[in-house]
Amino acid sequence: MTEVPESKYTFADVETARELERLRRIEQVFDPGSRRRLEVAGIARGFRCLEVGAGAGSIAAWMAECVGAEGEVVAVDLNVQFLDAARMPGVRIVEGDLREIELVPEQFDAVHARYVLVHNPDYGKLLEVMLRVLRPGGCLILEEPDFTAARGVQGADLNAFDRVNRAIVAMFEAGGKDPGLGLKLPAALADRGLVLELVENEVPLCRGGHPVADVMSRSAIQLREKYLATGCIDEADLAGYARFAADPSAWGIYYGTVGVIARKPRVLSG
Repeated sequence: MTEVPESKYTFADVETARELERLRRIEQVFDPGSRRRLEVAGIARGFRCLEVGAGAGSIAAWMAECVGAEGEVVAVDLNVQFLDAARMPGVRIVEGDLREIELVPEQFDAVHARYVLVHNPDYGKLLEVMLRVLRPGGCLILEEPDFTAARGVQGADLNAFDRVNRAIVAMFEAGGKDPGLGLKLPAALADRGLVLELVENEVPLCRGGHPVADVMSRSAIQLREKYLATGCIDEADLAGYARFAADPSAWGIYYGTVGVIARKPRVLSG
């Protein structure tokens, strides 16, 4: 297996137009779950919210509607090219690495991130910043994948599907990233003193053509060279993966998503 020296964002240097399409597809598929978790966390008018890794901005824009003019939403991303301020009234857009941006401690009522930590070998440092800027009593809402859950069930290209899944895991591991990070979230937050209010592990079994299959097929196109560089697969496997993802008679698990709501304890008076 060829080691892939990769420490930056996994989807850096991909084709821009296709990446925007992929991000918008992710929004269509996963925004309902994210909005539900944010509602369970109690997001309301007047809240100050931080969106980490804002992508194409749909969740940040939705949060701005929830908090109203009395609240505030800050959207942070390494690359804000897909964030259109005109479509996001009430959202302050900040470009940069969260670990390097100056933010006032304990200023946010809610901090949300979806599929962000998995792309960082030192995700613990990102967590530390999120907790530092979260006020006592505030909520951290995180959603992270578990790519180790992937497995094919049925399909003409079943072997290619499973080989590409192994390449995905190998790509993350070669970059020092944890492909099963979602599974570790609850313990990581509890160990940092947060109170867990919700833990969900969604592992959908999808047929070809399902929106999740479509998202992963788009990701395979964007990350083609990185998948091939693992040495686990060849071009024929990628073609088979694409056919599997489009074949309505094929069934498989592409990955799981762990969603966690954790509350920062209030400071007790002495």
